[in-house]
Amino acid sequence: MTGDEIIALIRREVKPALGCTEPIAVALAVAKAAEIIHENCSCCESWRYVADFRLDIAVSGNILKNGMGVGIPGTGMVGLPVAAALGAVCGDSTRGLEVLSGLTPKAVERAKELVAGGRVHISVADTEHLLYVKATVSAEGGIEASAEVDPHAYAVIEDDHDRIVETSFADKILMSSESAAAAKASTAESYDLTVKDIWDFALSAPYESISFILGDRDLNLALAQEGLSGDYGLKVGKAIRENQAEVFGDDFMSFAMGMTAAASDARMAGSTLPAMSNSGSGNQGITVSMPIISYAIKYGVADEPLARALILSNLVAIHIKHFLGKLSALCGCVVASTGSACGIVYLQGGTYDQVCYAIKNMAGNITGMVCDGAKVGCAMKVASGVSCAVQSAVLALRDTCIPSTDGIVEDDVEKTIRNVGAIGSAGMKTTDSMILDIMLCK
Repeated sequence: MTGDEIIALIRREVKPALGCTEPIAVALAVAKAAEIIHENCSCCESWRYVADFRLDIAVSGNILKNGMGVGIPGTGMVGLPVAAALGAVCGDSTRGLEVLSGLTPKAVERAKELVAGGRVHISVADTEHLLYVKATVSAEGGIEASAEVDPHAYAVIEDDHDRIVETSFADKILMSSESAAAAKASTAESYDLTVKDIWDFALSAPYESISFILGDRDLNLALAQEGLSGDYGLKVGKAIRENQAEVFGDDFMSFAMGMTAAASDARMAGSTLPAMSNSGSGNQGITVSMPIISYAIKYGVADEPLARALILSNLVAIHIKHFLGKLSALCGCVVASTGSACGIVYLQGGTYDQVCYAIKNMAGNITGMVCDGAKVGCAMKVASGVSCAVQSAVLALRDTCIPSTDGIVEDDVEKTIRNVGAIGSAGMKTTDSMILDIMLCK
């Protein structure tokens, strides 16, 4: 891949996201369907508040799993129904993963009315796509439609959280395109990125072409500070930072764990601040960046080396996710913290070989941590991932690496990454199904 192609890949996979991206994908699909009704019918200015909506949302099991228990920004509520209702009331599909950035107290109250009135229906779709949303919006009141037109529309999202692949109005297809999976399959041979390519690019790319990645610091540090100042979720980050004298100490590992967990605390509990996401996940974006940002804060790292470390970290995570997929039974913090381990190695003057050691150490350490849905408890997993990342980086810098005789680790770092991907995508399918069954039967 050329430098321009790598930058395009980063910009595609690293972007702001307001709220957990699974319910946000639902809100995005609903918003698009509602906008289609507005475009094709005569609607009053306040039609979203006066229309008698019915929302029918079919989602894949993984979307349901990650949307059941997570806080929805600005609502004090959890789950997909309120996210869907907000998409109908105030969503703006042109904003992508920030679809709910126009959130107001009035919109929240209207969305709660729709949910309480039984106007939102969530079901599990019969689909092979791990990431799938079909949102159908039917609306009456505040709308003038001909007798022949039933004002309903749908929008379908597949494979990427913000990839709308089909839309329809009154049973007429308006747009249809290939899914991300199909596009990926058709271009699979063109993907030839390796850890060595990533390392070379991170070190040699002109600073002015990669400085945009410092947006990670702007958004995710603000989330961490919000988590520390408020009482979000389980307050994992705050607990770590406030117990540094008695339990955790004032070292870099504790600082990084506390800051990263605090950002996750705020995001999972419904903060209205956006995260800089990675591969469609805000928590992954937080975990891939905050340990490195924490290192820069603690040791006074300048912007350029920080940017190069963030490029390295984000790209390693994107590379692993290429083989794992956007959603799986493997917790995303495994992937993201592997990226941050590489960034820490770089900031401490490590070599390419030592970056590979860090990846192998992570693969042999926390691979297998399951994803049991997005929720406030994710902050604890994030903290565990950061701890493992620091351990793996420290060992790598001592040229200590888990040998290829151990488990899934191989001499070739690319084979090791593929092994992690195979375990998380194919090997843990039954685990994924069992986790969802347990969650639905509680």
